[in-house]
Amino acid sequence: MKIVILGDTHIPKRAKHLPKRLLTELKTADAIIHTGDFQTIDVYNDLGVFAPVHGVIGNVDSEELQQMLPSSLLLPFNDVTIGVTHGHGKGKTTEKRALLAFEHEQVDAVIFGHSHIPTHKQIGDITLFNPGSATDKRREKQFSFGLLYILQKNTLRFEHVFYDSKD
Repeated sequence: MKIVILGDTHIPKRAKHLPKRLLTELKTADAIIHTGDFQTIDVYNDLGVFAPVHGVIGNVDSEELQQMLPSSLLLPFNDVTIGVTHGHGKGKTTEKRALLAFEHEQVDAVIFGHSHIPTHKQIGDITLFNPGSATDKRREKQFSFGLLYILQKNTLRFEHVFYDSKD
């Protein structure tokens, strides 16, 4: 199973459309996870053309998205459970807020956004993953999004895809 992971797209404020590099991967996706800050429902709908979208709200999402999407999700894929949250809030770091959102849940991975900083690390038995941003790299060298492959025996393989142009 191939899952495309993205977040902090901020369309139309930071880009007018989804980047070509991202579109290439979306065409072969089995599912899409968006960590919030779509900005408008149009982005959600555009992604839904490719595969089922599992998304959470971010701190700049429209009222329409806020009424439609949860602040966090538990996604079961086969025997794997993935927690998804945006990660915004007060106090602590974005990473710590993301982990705390699922502290009472049995998760194999926590996927989050908000910081626009690509992250891939192991915290005990939990993989912590932030795809970065496909359209707003801020201080990062490149734009990015993530890929998750769920392999045999429910092994998770996360990857970042880095590129230079948001066109």
